[in-house]
Amino acid sequence: MSRPVRVCATMIIITLTVYWLIILQPFLVPLLVSVLLSILVSPITLQLEDRGMKRIPAIALTLTLFLGLIAGILYVSFMQISDMIDMWPTFYKKANVTFQQFELWVGQSFGLQTSTQIDDLENISAKLLQNTGSSALLTTTAILADIALIPLYMFFMLYYRTFFCNFLYNLLGEKEKKRVNRILFRIYDVIHNYLAGLFTVMVIVGTMNTITLLVFDIQYAVFFGFFAALLLLIPYVGVIIGSSLPIMMALVTKDSAMYAVGVGAVFLFIQFLEGNFITPYIVGSKISINPLMAIVALLLGGMMWGIPGMILALPSVAILKVIFDHSERLQAFGYVLGEPKGNEKDVFFEGELVRDDDIDPVEPGTGVEETLTSQVV
Repeated sequence: MSRPVRVCATMIIITLTVYWLIILQPFLVPLLVSVLLSILVSPITLQLEDRGMKRIPAIALTLTLFLGLIAGILYVSFMQISDMIDMWPTFYKKANVTFQQFELWVGQSFGLQTSTQIDDLENISAKLLQNTGSSALLTTTAILADIALIPLYMFFMLYYRTFFCNFLYNLLGEKEKKRVNRILFRIYDVIHNYLAGLFTVMVIVGTMNTITLLVFDIQYAVFFGFFAALLLLIPYVGVIIGSSLPIMMALVTKDSAMYAVGVGAVFLFIQFLEGNFITPYIVGSKISINPLMAIVALLLGGMMWGIPGMILALPSVAILKVIFDHSERLQAFGYVLGEPKGNEKDVFFEGELVRDDDIDPVEPGTGVEETLTSQVV
């Protein structure tokens, strides 16, 4: 097969893969989330089985503990949200006053008449809410249905884990059994350490955020602090969203804008600590994806699957990197996804640039061309 044909075939395969990934999003997102969560909680199941418990009761107890933790977090969150809903009229009045003051400042400083634009924005918002109310209800129902499937998927993945391994052995042959075991163990190690480390980082960052908001006397400090930490699941983008909410709360509820400035500055410092010290120390190099490929993966994941795609982007790329690293033909792709090594030399600019005019012509019959040819070969 010629090179152009191989390139065309590869492009067709990639296009069809992306197409089916987009089409099968409602099925694939809960399934992939279940795979990651199964890897996260599998040590509990294995420890219970090692202590003599049967597989089904061990899995049931593991899922009960996990779902109980999630239910407790959701209960506290809903209590906070319900309190905010009860105080919504007060927040709305203060936000309206703050917005009018900002509008007046813009008009005085820049000479802009913003009343017409504000009225148009309110009309557009009203029409948008009117048109999308029913669709939002349907979307919420679909999301709840997908979430309900995740525990069921997790149960069967934990129960049939040996069965799936045997399937891979039969598919790839007994000769590849050792390589398959290495790949599976490496994927398990990378994903489990990444998720466990990320959970630890979110607890630490959430605690620091909460303490900061309590010091500035911002309402609902616990909710906003841990919600901002939860958004670390979306690298780079989640930090901006998580810090903007408490800043807006400070602008609405406090008389001075310096509270918002202080909250933003401390949150920025916490994110600096998280990105440069906390996450590298706790998570380490278990998921060694360079920042450029991480950003590309986030953009592609967001384009295909939205926010779930951004959350699943880094673990998916980490799994692909493990597979590429253990394949002789695909090691180059695994290399470009990972972090550069510290002992690599920058060979691009090594040596002197030689122009064609500086090369002496080789006269035929002198034997020089044979020597150069042999050196090249």
